[in-house]
Amino acid sequence: MLFSNIFRSSRLTSRLLAGGTSSSSGRYGHRKSSLALTPEEEPLDSCPRLVSDLKFPNLLPPNPVIKILIAFCKNDPVFEALVNASHRLSLEPTFVKSAESAIDAFQNPSSGGHHIIIVDARYPRTIEAEALGRSIRNSKGSQHTTMVAVVKKSVFEKDDTAVISLLDVGYNRCIIESPHVSICSSELRQIQHSLVRPQNVISTQQALYTALHRSREAVIITDDTLRAQYANRASERVLNMKLDEIVGRSLSDLVTADISNILSHTSRYKDYDGYLTTRRKSQESSQIHVRAVPVSCIGRNPTHLVLILESSSSALVSTNAIGEALQTLPQGKEVPRGSLHSIRRGSFDVRSIASDGLRRTSLAKLSSLPLEAPITKVLSLLAQVQENCSLDEAKLLDRVMEFLKREGLYSPQMKEIRTEDPVATDLIGALLTQGPTNILSSRRSSNDSIIRGGGRPSTGSIVFNKTKESSQLSDLLQTALDWDFEIFKLEDLTEKRPLVCLGLELFRRFDVYNTFNCDEMTFKLWLIEMEKHYHSENTYHNSTHAADVMQATAVYLQQLSNRELKIMDRMDEATALIAAATHDIDHPGRSSAFLCNSDNTLALLYNDICVLESHHAATTFRLTLGDDKINIFKHLDRDMYKLARSIIVDMILATEMTRHFEHLAKFVSVFGTDVESKDPLPPDNDDNQILVRRMLIKCADVSNPTRPLKFCVEWARRIAEEYFMQTDEEKRKNLPIVMPMFDRTTCSISKSQIGFIEYIIHDMMDAWNSFIEMPEIIRYMEFNYSQWKLFEEQGINTLSDIKRKQMSLTEDTASSISLEEKF
Repeated sequence: MLFSNIFRSSRLTSRLLAGGTSSSSGRYGHRKSSLALTPEEEPLDSCPRLVSDLKFPNLLPPNPVIKILIAFCKNDPVFEALVNASHRLSLEPTFVKSAESAIDAFQNPSSGGHHIIIVDARYPRTIEAEALGRSIRNSKGSQHTTMVAVVKKSVFEKDDTAVISLLDVGYNRCIIESPHVSICSSELRQIQHSLVRPQNVISTQQALYTALHRSREAVIITDDTLRAQYANRASERVLNMKLDEIVGRSLSDLVTADISNILSHTSRYKDYDGYLTTRRKSQESSQIHVRAVPVSCIGRNPTHLVLILESSSSALVSTNAIGEALQTLPQGKEVPRGSLHSIRRGSFDVRSIASDGLRRTSLAKLSSLPLEAPITKVLSLLAQVQENCSLDEAKLLDRVMEFLKREGLYSPQMKEIRTEDPVATDLIGALLTQGPTNILSSRRSSNDSIIRGGGRPSTGSIVFNKTKESSQLSDLLQTALDWDFEIFKLEDLTEKRPLVCLGLELFRRFDVYNTFNCDEMTFKLWLIEMEKHYHSENTYHNSTHAADVMQATAVYLQQLSNRELKIMDRMDEATALIAAATHDIDHPGRSSAFLCNSDNTLALLYNDICVLESHHAATTFRLTLGDDKINIFKHLDRDMYKLARSIIVDMILATEMTRHFEHLAKFVSVFGTDVESKDPLPPDNDDNQILVRRMLIKCADVSNPTRPLKFCVEWARRIAEEYFMQTDEEKRKNLPIVMPMFDRTTCSISKSQIGFIEYIIHDMMDAWNSFIEMPEIIRYMEFNYSQWKLFEEQGINTLSDIKRKQMSLTEDTASSISLEEKF
């Protein structure tokens, strides 16, 4: 096996690192080896030998009592035969009668972790073997467990697809039912020798991975073409790259030297010892010492190379030299006489002298602080620049520094909206302001964007019958990552419970179960509970909107992955989908401003600040952590849980529309908006990754104007109805009216959409498209914008007008011209 041979070779490597001479001559070092020699005690360097011929000690695997978990719904003769066979082979059996009990038994920290799991797959209505297999495989520590399905004899003879489907979900083997103890004993013995024992050996190699990962020496393992297959943590320091930037890349992409010399040595079973120059990320090139040891895992030819990297002393010297040179540069207080600074200081302006002294004092205090923020560094650098500039330039820098010291650096003042568009003024003002007020006081919380959403979740548990609808549902889910995904068709097929169905599909596609080390059943119960807490009476903020945002998030994640920007790792993707699914949970169908004006308990709880988004985030974790059966975080260690929680909370809070321009300005300042650029700056630090995650969920939350027209119109109708209901209630209760123009008798829905696209959507989607290169969102947005203008000209404004237009759009769907043909 790979790591057995690697460990053997590491003994040879350690000898070289301890002082052995170069092996470029084809002989292993000249000092006396402590390893086992040939039977004739012939020295290793007396003649060249194959790497595969050398004898090195193995890491011995454990030999525990084999634990077997038998999941049978009833105690029939087949079950009795397996029980007796287990006792005959001295196995340690555990018996359960349901899938849930099997999962609990396997995940039990004290008695779980079984080596073999045997599942009765003959009665799918009692035990869903496929679902149980997926759940076990998604559980932590199941990668080395052997799973066996017992099937009927007819399955082998007539229906091989059933066997294949079981193998595809994670079963290692399928066996025919048999009531004979001898046959069951034979099967279990074969499984023990052919599957369980090799798995024990493989699992033992994790100790070698851990040793390599914690080693202070940089180790990279490549295939025989020098493409990196493994890299340890120390290699990040030597190459100044993240592991996912190293693994999978050819060594030629990491170094500037010709690597053919390494291949020529190692292909002849020789070690390589030499120097290479690396292409260190964002830094100057660095020379490193490389030792390459060939390893033969299969056959007699080298299949892998173990590379040990050491930073050369010359590189360290050059680094120290640079550091010393930087320290010799003149500082702000060492400017020679006669400079512009000394001339400016010659002035006897008392205010100038006083302000300069204060600046120096503040700079000294900043430098002495134990913690330093990025803005502090900027201010310090600007203060140093002031020491060497003219008086006029110094005054300009003073103004710049004053701006930098203000809070809300990226919170621009709202530009004046055209007075001839009172509906747009009403809507945008409500979206971008917060708190109680008598005029424009509401932000459309939780991305109350004027986009429309729908769907009404049920509070019942989700059960889909195997009918014609289930076939349609399966076909629909095949398109789950299409931008024109039929979300309203999913709403109908699931009886207005789309979040569970779509969520399970997206979690499966993005491998969320393995990322969280949690089984599929727990995630299913979690989704059911989350969907229960979306209000079915809301026309927009319900589980269909949540499912739609989740689907948009998944499409964006897929696009980022296709572009190979390496922005989102598996944890980022998983938490983004979770945040999208719960970003509007328990939304009351009213804006934050309404809650503040009505002294709602939520407004009082959160002090009128970020009311709804804070409630959504808090509700997500309160429900999840309150019941172990739905706690999807229960198998994460403390650090990973804290990371997941911080990402989810931050993304949900980012959907607050009052900070829309702040998030957009920050994103544009880092990533730019040049659509022609094919090389957007990938985030290489936590701050940039936060910007991307916030922008992703914001764009997903207000993606409705960038969808096909029939979806855009339906969302518009639904959100308008929810706003009208809020205005109606404000009038009944004599509360301040947050959006007076959203009166169902006078409001123009078309105008509200036109204004929303102009002032909120257009710039944000342009910036997002330039980053992820997804031009269809721009094409749909521009087409929908033109259609809303046409609707306004045609007098299509009210809810009844929109409903009639929807009917015509539905009738024309089959014969309509595609979007691509329109442009």
